Amino acid sequence: MKALVLAAGLGTRLRPYTDHTPKPLFTVNGRPLLAMAIEKLHAAGVESVIVNTHHHHSQVETYLAETTFPLPVAVCHETRILGTGGAIRNVSAHWHPGPLLVVNADIVHNVDLARVVRFHQSHGYPVTMVMHDREEFNTVAVDEDDFVTRFGCSRGEPHDRRIMAFTGLHVVDRRVLDYLPPQGPAHIIDAYSRMLKNGERIKAYIVKDHYWQDIGTPQRYQAAVFDQMAPLAFETAFGRRPAPASVQRHMLYGDGSDRQWCRLASEGDSLIMVDHGIRTEPGWQEVDAYVAIGKFLGAKGIPVPRIYLHDNCAGFVFMQDWGDEHLQTLIARSGEDRRRQLYHQVIDQWVRMAVEGGSGFDPSWGFQTARYDSWVILEKECRYFVEAFVQTYLGWQQPYDELHSEFELLADRILTTQIGGFLHRDFQSRNIMVRDGRVGFIDFQGGRLGPIQYDLASLLIDPYTALPQTVQDQLRDYGTAELQKRYGMDPAGFLQGFALCAVARNLQILGAYGFLSRIKGKTQFETYIPVAVKSLVRNLSRAAIDLPGLKTLAHRIAAHFGPE
Repeated sequence: MKALVLAAGLGTRLRPYTDHTPKPLFTVNGRPLLAMAIEKLHAAGVESVIVNTHHHHSQVETYLAETTFPLPVAVCHETRILGTGGAIRNVSAHWHPGPLLVVNADIVHNVDLARVVRFHQSHGYPVTMVMHDREEFNTVAVDEDDFVTRFGCSRGEPHDRRIMAFTGLHVVDRRVLDYLPPQGPAHIIDAYSRMLKNGERIKAYIVKDHYWQDIGTPQRYQAAVFDQMAPLAFETAFGRRPAPASVQRHMLYGDGSDRQWCRLASEGDSLIMVDHGIRTEPGWQEVDAYVAIGKFLGAKGIPVPRIYLHDNCAGFVFMQDWGDEHLQTLIARSGEDRRRQLYHQVIDQWVRMAVEGGSGFDPSWGFQTARYDSWVILEKECRYFVEAFVQTYLGWQQPYDELHSEFELLADRILTTQIGGFLHRDFQSRNIMVRDGRVGFIDFQGGRLGPIQYDLASLLIDPYTALPQTVQDQLRDYGTAELQKRYGMDPAGFLQGFALCAVARNLQILGAYGFLSRIKGKTQFETYIPVAVKSLVRNLSRAAIDLPGLKTLAHRIAAHFGPE
């Protein structure tokens, strides 16, 4: 038995994702659909496989050439797409004398193909179509003796026989070629219809209690990935694999992120899944950074959620559940001693993350940039502040160029006073979880190499907790002392850079609040703007740098929001 994998389709329903990646190379648990199809064919006893290609054919052909399979795999490139019937006719020399097992590359299933082949070999009919009951696709009439009798039935149309769906799996004998045009595009269903009219009989192999999903749309693709990976993630984490239908999904509030978060629960166990969305570009994406950085920090013993499984094409990451308790909520209901204890725990772990996380960190893991550099400071913090907060949120006519020279000075001073290490870049109380007395860090996908002073400043000036300045200073000094004690770092140099990083972080915070409130419509962030404004004024006054234009603007903004 030989097989044809249909992999030439344009993937129009999956655009724009198929604009850069052909559908057969979409992955499930990191494995391309095409590889899964070929491996199923080998398990079914198929001797050799041919794959037809058209859309992004070079990517498919390169993948096949670079991958070792346990059986011969050939390629038949179609310069113009020929359809299912045309593809079968086009490879007729490959499957002489027949029969041929034909499978679509864009379905995920657990149908036993070996049984399908044996069933076909047990009867004398030219075609076996694998059929099932799938209401949204049911268009094929099948009689009580399991013969296909008609195509194109309407779902609402009354019938005296079963109406079923074609799975995209079928076995054909060479008699089918007599019903296909000698050249050009052709649909196999048209050939099958001509066969029925000519008195030929087509056998239906009906499957039940199976899994089948086509990935023709973004929703169906992600559904297929979830169905396959969620049970496996529970097995990886807890040693047991639940049925897909038994995994309960509870959506979680994602704060300022566009990613979607959910808690998965099954029999008392739980995981967190974050959905970054299907890959939109071929290059390094946020999901890639999340996985690479998360695994790196975890291997270093830094308290981040363990990543159990991920599929970077679908955008799914399945990981350890650190609960719902943020540092922000815990601080709000804790007394002074408990707050100090919590912050000391966080800072102790931050020291390890900053220093040890910088050792061996691959700069290519960074999303957007490899390092916290001048471009990040000027564009993602200073310009962000002016355009998203001052211009968009406040509606003020404040040209960025008027402050550009001061922003350049700030960037230069930050980089010359930095102590290099791992930079989380969003190290604030909502990204710090507390569970069973332990602290853990999340949302590290923006991590890169940079000044470690930045993260400590981010933690302490955080508007969500609004720590008094005296407390901020005490915790700053505690962190500085720990760095000196453990790693011998110069306290004076650290503190100089800390004050400058506090200014840059303050600008980023206000830019984010302006963007989230006005552009994203997440007005809950407006609550924290007055605290962040006062913090900016205070941090500018404490930094040893001459920024008169920015200081004047900050005081004007503070006056706009009024006295405390």
